[in-house]
Amino acid sequence: MINEQMLKLGQEPSSIRELFAYGLERKAQIGEDKVFDFSLGNPSVPAPDAVSRAISDLASLPPASVHGYTPAQGAPAPRATIAANLNERFGTSYNLNDLYLTCGAAASLNICLKALVCPGDEVVVIAPFFPEYRVWIEGNGAKLVMVPARESDFQIDVPALAAALNEKTKAVIINTPNNPVGVVYTPQTLGALAEALRDASEKYGHPIYLMSDEPYRELVYGDSVVTWVPSVYQNTIVCYSWSKSLSMPGERIGYILVPPELQGAREVYAAICGAGRALGFVCAPALFQKVIERCVGEPADVDAYVRNRQLLTSMLDELGYEYIEPQGAFYLWVKALEPDAAAFAEKAKSFELLLVPSDSFGVGGWVRLGYCVSDKVITGSYDAFKALRAQYA
Repeated sequence: MINEQMLKLGQEPSSIRELFAYGLERKAQIGEDKVFDFSLGNPSVPAPDAVSRAISDLASLPPASVHGYTPAQGAPAPRATIAANLNERFGTSYNLNDLYLTCGAAASLNICLKALVCPGDEVVVIAPFFPEYRVWIEGNGAKLVMVPARESDFQIDVPALAAALNEKTKAVIINTPNNPVGVVYTPQTLGALAEALRDASEKYGHPIYLMSDEPYRELVYGDSVVTWVPSVYQNTIVCYSWSKSLSMPGERIGYILVPPELQGAREVYAAICGAGRALGFVCAPALFQKVIERCVGEPADVDAYVRNRQLLTSMLDELGYEYIEPQGAFYLWVKALEPDAAAFAEKAKSFELLLVPSDSFGVGGWVRLGYCVSDKVITGSYDAFKALRAQYA
């Protein structure tokens, strides 16, 4: 016998990656310039020059000093550098022993869930949410509890979330800037959320942890500001990745931060070390630990996404599509032209438009467009979006 749960996951792959694979196949068949692939959050913006220089410099060093094992939680020097960077930016006092380096935010979240949840626990997510949250929550024996965001602005519906908390609630996962909508949670929203979590923690006699999933933290537009969540709620664990900010998603490097203010911080950190061991997520890629040590302060290239956002929204405005104006990340949340988002996305494929239907994000009636593509993909898609719109005239 094999694990039936894992068999089911393997036979029902991620709808996003399935669409991406379909796009690769279509590009090979008809030409890359004829397929308009908005499926995957795969940055087209190149990594900063400092990243390339760091890789080149490190490659010239003795191999054992670059490619050898590090401690399970990561080498001390990169962790100390990351802590110093956070302290400078957010006025905190973290040290290297508050950080566990990981293979990206996906590993960070999975490790945290493995460390925190017990069978029968519940973890709350805000819909729409990144689909893999369900995989990681249920894969660690907990129950996913879905709370829809406010329809008007996709901020957290705090009263609805508060009503969903109970004695089984172990954690809440938030993602700001948000995938798939691009919303940035306001300080007022996060303050109300923190109050609700403190009240529920006191009522049920145990901490309810807030897991802040932050791979898009640096990708914000205009006056939008991403609140440092641990400054608002004591029992926050931060899960971070440089996949988006430094445009290197395939290198899988990130961290877990367990702030010392968190209730039982040392025990939680030890449990995270144990969970990393149990899952085999130890010694994050050594080369990229050292790259981050050198590049931790490099700014993200937000300007490219600002241009793409403007290009795409102007085009969709002209064609009469409805969408939510993104404040961060690089996704556009577009209203489907029929209630069945999957049917709408399937119809879009007939025009070589690859749009992710909202069903896998926990809601109906929308599609997600990743605009982290070349501007040629956006401008080239105009006729396809126009033809798709005409189907519903």
